[in-house]
Amino acid sequence: MRSSKTWLLAAAMAGLGGVALHADPAQARVHVDVYANLPPPPLREEVIPAPRVGYVWVPGDWRWRHGRYYWHRGYWSHERHGYRYMPSRWERHGDRWRYHEGRWDH
Repeated sequence: MRSSKTWLLAAAMAGLGGVALHADPAQARVHVDVYANLPPPPLREEVIPAPRVGYVWVPGDWRWRHGRYYWHRGYWSHERHGYRYMPSRWERHGDRWRYHEGRWDH
């Protein structure tokens, strides 16, 4: 009896693992609006490393957490064929600032 339960559990886990492997991470993201009461500081100048085949440079940006800005460094992201990367940005929204997270645009 125990071996059949073990086999059934292993089969279920393998099936779930297959679903996870085929999921599109971009579709799994949750959109959260972020607002700040202060304008973001000027962007920092970053030294961009040499280009990497199959990757796109995502520039650093200011993020908001716990009532203050912090710098999130740039990084390399896997290229998505047929898409272009739209960097994150802060936009004035009334008397506050709204953060628009970077995204891949088709």
